[in-house]
Amino acid sequence: MSTISYKEAGVDIDAGAAFVENIKPLVKATFDRNVLGGIGSFAGAYELPTGYKKPVLLGATDGVGTKLKLAIDSGKFDTVGIDLVAMCVNDLICNFGTPMFFLDYYATSQLNIEESTAVVAGISQGCIQSESALIGGETAEMPGMYTPKDFDLAGFAVGMAEKDELNRLPHVKSGDILIALPSSGIHSNGFSLVRKLFFEKLDYHFDTLVDGKPLIDILLEPTRIYVKLFKKLKDKINALAHITGGGIVENLPRVLPENLQAIVHKDKIKLLPIFELMSQHIEEAEMYRTFNMGVGMILVVDPKNVDFILQNSDGYVIGELQEGPKEAKII
Repeated sequence: MSTISYKEAGVDIDAGAAFVENIKPLVKATFDRNVLGGIGSFAGAYELPTGYKKPVLLGATDGVGTKLKLAIDSGKFDTVGIDLVAMCVNDLICNFGTPMFFLDYYATSQLNIEESTAVVAGISQGCIQSESALIGGETAEMPGMYTPKDFDLAGFAVGMAEKDELNRLPHVKSGDILIALPSSGIHSNGFSLVRKLFFEKLDYHFDTLVDGKPLIDILLEPTRIYVKLFKKLKDKINALAHITGGGIVENLPRVLPENLQAIVHKDKIKLLPIFELMSQHIEEAEMYRTFNMGVGMILVVDPKNVDFILQNSDGYVIGELQEGPKEAKII
């Protein structure tokens, strides 16, 4: 009777082992003194930091969405790992949590060691930027679940916060100023629309120049990570909102009490060239409810702290809070 191997079924155990050896130095580069043990155990271990009065663990999970499709089609894999970390840790800081460690899940039809190593190198870089330790992950070869060359990513960030600092609503009041922290680009939302616009409607190519740069480089610019800046400014911030899917109009109200509305002045937003180009083909309302429009994070700040924030960041004022129904109005 003939036999069949796991490799013939599409799963190469040896390739998986080689991949683990490849990424060991990348993972180790993210470790801090709280990481216990090394790589290859059944679970990652992390000693909880001291100094908290009422410590609370926070968790956040996210992916990169169809931005991955651009990475796959272009063969450029070194940035999407940064996106993966960014989308998780940028959410954590909105609840005043400090990221501690990160886990990733990489699922593919067939493991390509070179490509997957580049992805994990990006994850490692994202962890370094966010001062998080990459203490574990899972790589799954699933032929038949994914088409050849396709893969997917999921990320999981865990952080710690003071219980008394979690609820930001009591700190937010009428007269507070809204400060925008610039995005690095489109970040990781709205890429189904991005791909349809550029590669179907406009028939652009990866090397089409936009503002002097190849389009693919602009589209795959990794999501900015705001963790270090948050740590620097934390004591001067009343609340902050991560501007992801839904844009300013859906994400900013998440940090507002029922009796306050945010007034955002459209003419103060520093649009990136890519959004100006897209706005020629997409209705303005659709742009503002899909993309960050150049604003990656919005800080809610007491007027007395505005100068400090502006002097210690690349932020700029885009609006204020006033009495009214809970919403974000772009005027």
